[in-house]
Amino acid sequence: MTLPRIRRFDGDLPPGEIGRPSHVLAGDPRTTVQNLYAGAGNRLFAGFWESTPGKWQVSYSEHEFCMLLQGRVVLTGEDGATERFGPGDAFVIPAGFRGTWETVEPVRKLYVIYEPQA
Repeated sequence: MTLPRIRRFDGDLPPGEIGRPSHVLAGDPRTTVQNLYAGAGNRLFAGFWESTPGKWQVSYSEHEFCMLLQGRVVLTGEDGATERFGPGDAFVIPAGFRGTWETVEPVRKLYVIYEPQA
């Protein structure tokens, strides 16, 4: 049996995957994701995510812990409740959250995502 190994998030990291959010409402945001860990039957993920400015609709089926390393974002729920986050802020977006994500200043975050069973 192979024992699990600890995964460091520093040093030489693999290149990120570049993409673009769907349902863009403003700007021309580009994203980069570096998924560095997948576990718990491919239901738990952790890594780094970056985005250029823009605003798009989101609908979360997963729970996500975020810690902003740089940049500023605004999350607005369907009910109009708005939360603003900047460098050093940590927060959880619960599964079922629907609304918008706006990257106000280029952002880099550390994330941990848990995908509940369907």
